[in-house]
Amino acid sequence: MSNKIKGKYGEDTAVNYLIKNKYKIIARNYHFSRYGEVDIIAQDKDTLCFVEVKTRTSDKFGTPLEAVTKTKLDKIRKCASAFISNSELKIKKYRIDAISILLSSKTDTDEPEITHIKNIEF
Repeated sequence: MSNKIKGKYGEDTAVNYLIKNKYKIIARNYHFSRYGEVDIIAQDKDTLCFVEVKTRTSDKFGTPLEAVTKTKLDKIRKCASAFISNSELKIKKYRIDAISILLSSKTDTDEPEITHIKNIEF
């Protein structure tokens, strides 16, 4: 599976997970040229969530969440500020979440292992 296909599958899986948990999806792959991209922007009650999704087929070289660095979070914060400034949404509260999708399950099911960290910080 190519990285592009794996990434798209992971993001689709994360979106389905968020919807099942009553999040409203606002945007996907929001791009702010200077700072990069936010995978998913979702609403959790009165809070905007800027979600970074990391998908891996194994944790041999580290968990997917270990790939969410301080530098990446700083870029997401800048994208979040730009989105909020340019948005007509009335929501003022926001947080940054990370969702890990591990495709190589250690169980007998074909379901990926999903880990959701709310308000991730370093």
